[in-house]
Formats: sequence, structure tokens, C-alpha cells
Amino acid sequence: MPSDKLKSILHFHGIVFIFGFTAILGKLISIDAVSLVWYRMVLATAALTVFMWGFKIPFRLSNKQLIAMMVCGVLIALHWVFFFHAVKISNVSVTLSVMSAGALITALIEPIVFKRSFDLSEIIFGLVVVIALTMIMQTEYHLIDGMLFAFVSVLLSVAFTLINGKFVHKSDARVMSVFQLGTGAICMSVILFFQGKWSVDLFSINKVDMLWISILAIVCTAYAFVVSISVMRHLRPFSLMLAINMEPVYGIILGLLIFGSDEKMSLPFYIGTLLILSSVLMNGFLKIKKEKRGDNN
Repeated sequence: MPSDKLKSILHFHGIVFIFGFTAILGKLISIDAVSLVWYRMVLATAALTVFMWGFKIPFRLSNKQLIAMMVCGVLIALHWVFFFHAVKISNVSVTLSVMSAGALITALIEPIVFKRSFDLSEIIFGLVVVIALTMIMQTEYHLIDGMLFAFVSVLLSVAFTLINGKFVHKSDARVMSVFQLGTGAICMSVILFFQGKWSVDLFSINKVDMLWISILAIVCTAYAFVVSISVMRHLRPFSLMLAINMEPVYGIILGLLIFGSDEKMSLPFYIGTLLILSSVLMNGFLKIKKEKRGDNN
């Protein structure tokens, strides 16, 4: 019988595969990015709320935590809007190649936020990512608009990741998620209102789109989030980091299989993407080695 650790690794890779599928769903769903994110956040909030009621998990946060979660909710909502719009105006491969730089961008900004010294290796890997992104942009210049939207999406994701990093050890992650998703749903409702889209047409979507949206909200958001928390109890940080950074790989492969020629890129594109992923993995590996040396001293 497989050990708990092995089962958790396989399970977590399944969750990361699901995360990689979100870009595919964004391409398949025909409605605009703002409406798509509204549906995703409303349905995911409802699903997580039912889950918490079922397991009698209290919805308890301090005022400071609540304000932070509301800010995160707005950032998450805008991050998804830019992400899905990038997928729609370019393709899955280009969007995910830019998104894969998020971990290193976080590593470069984190010292400023948490007031610690910079790590030379992070700066070097950051420069490698810049070179890789330049390669991608030069060879796929016709998709530059999608890259720019994806890059803004990355910056928004970095912002809410850093804010979450300050509160995740003080709050229940499920409670944090409910308030973030709920606030994001309200934010999207306000945007839809000012866009003049808050009407009957918002709910007039075809059955196929509704199916994909339900999978995106319930499976790829609510379910994946809850399960990812449970498997983390059995995994080391490096195993988590390695799995999470497979998301763009899974997404790009899925894009090629599902959309075919629309997702085929030039050789420099794949070299650039490989450079980004390699830098992220090496950075994580060096961080864990450094932490181990610190524990042994």
C-alpha cells in the first residue's frame, strides 16, 4: 500500500494539474473575463461556505484580518480578470510562460516587504527570468498584448501572496479564502454594474459555458483549495514547490493537446519558458538547502 506521503504527493500533483487546467477553461468559456471571474468567485464562495457550515467551521477573523482579506479579495479578482483576458487575447502557452515568473518576482519583492537583506542568488535568477521573458517577447511579439496582461496579473498575484504571507499563520486558511472570494465577488459585481453588464444578459449563458464555469469554480477553485490544505500536512516544502511549479508545464501541454496549432510556439519560446521554470526550481532548491543549514547550526 502506498504511504501517506506518496499518496499526498500524487494527490497534490493532481491538484496542480487541475490548477493548470484553469487556463484551458478560460479559453473554452466564451463569456468575457469580468463575467467569468464573477461567476467563478460567486460559485466558489457558495461552495466553500456550504463546506464550512457542514463541518461547523466558525467564520471568525479580527477586524485587521478582515480588512486584509478584503484587500486580498480585490487583488485576486483583478488578478483573475487580467489572467483570463490574457488567455483570451493570446493563448494558454504565452500566458502561463509569463505567469511562471511569479515565484521569482515574489522572491525579489519579498525582502522589501519583510525588511530583510537581498539574496544574491535571487537577483541572479531574476536576471535570468528577465532574459527569458525578453526571448519570449521577441519571438512572439504578435502576442505582446497578452503578455502584458499576464505580467500585470503576475504583479497582482505577488501582491496578494505577500499580504497572505503576513496573515496565513494567524488565521484559518479556509476562512481567509471565503472572505477573499466573497469580497472578490462583490468587487466584480461593482465592475459589472459600471460596465452596464449587470442585467438579464449576465445570466443568459449557454449550457456548455455553464458546465465549464461550474468545473472552474467548484473543482478548480473550492475543491482544489480544500484538498491542497489537507495534503500539505504530509509533504516537505521542496515537494510542494516542485509540484506547484509544474502548473505551467501541465497547462502548456494541455493547451497543445486541446488547441493544437493555436498553441504551437517557436523554439526560443520553449527555451525561454524552460529557463524560467529552471530558475524557479533552482531558487527553491537553494532556499531549502539554506534553511536546512540554518537548522543544523
